[in-house]
Amino acid sequence: MTDDMLPAEAQGEAARRLPVEGGSLRPVEMGRRHGMFGGSRGGDTSGYGGLVSPVLFPGQSERPYGSYFDHVADTLEKALLGGSASFAEAIDRVVVDRGEMTLHVRRQHLVAVAQALRDHPGLRFEMCTGVSGVHYPQVEGAELHAVYHLLSLTHGSRRVRLEVSCPDADPHIPSVTSVWPGVNWHERETWDFFGIVFDDHPALTRIMMPDDWPGHPQRKDYPLGGVPVEYKGATVPPPDQRRSYN
Repeated sequence: MTDDMLPAEAQGEAARRLPVEGGSLRPVEMGRRHGMFGGSRGGDTSGYGGLVSPVLFPGQSERPYGSYFDHVADTLEKALLGGSASFAEAIDRVVVDRGEMTLHVRRQHLVAVAQALRDHPGLRFEMCTGVSGVHYPQVEGAELHAVYHLLSLTHGSRRVRLEVSCPDADPHIPSVTSVWPGVNWHERETWDFFGIVFDDHPALTRIMMPDDWPGHPQRKDYPLGGVPVEYKGATVPPPDQRRSYN
């Protein structure tokens, strides 16, 4: 079934999920897949083991972005005037794809961008609903990414995504707990599972794994199986010897 055979409301939804007119510039290759089924162990019996396909992400978008995205970009550019960095200095690229907007922010300017997005009357992204970690081991110099999902209640549930990268050799990104205190736990979880260090976080400790757990389990270089059980013989320290979050 093609889109023109769908009901009118379904066609509208399909259109909103397509890139806006003008599309993106050349896609960004984030890696390559080998074979058809992703298996890397054992002999290949499918006959497709020689297939190599690129993993493509949308590249920088061209104006007009469509929807409310042009207004967000223009207003953010004005909000950053006179601050520590201009829009061009703070934002590496803007990606609009399938009805969603992602601002790729240079990490040293993350807090300034977050503050402007929260405080400017024309933006008012009051909520950060979560922080996600991503690991691209093949992208040299930008192996680790933190993704922030923002929501504006003032402006009718508008949504924008921030994405920040850092190298594996220097996995530091500024904490935005001073802007959205609720991300305290989300940044701790991202540190726990991916090893991204959020500078100036008030208590960057593990939130899911034990304090002495080696490694970060959701990184792609972490073993998927055969991890030895590390709880055997564990003890619970008395209350006066447990760690403090204050």
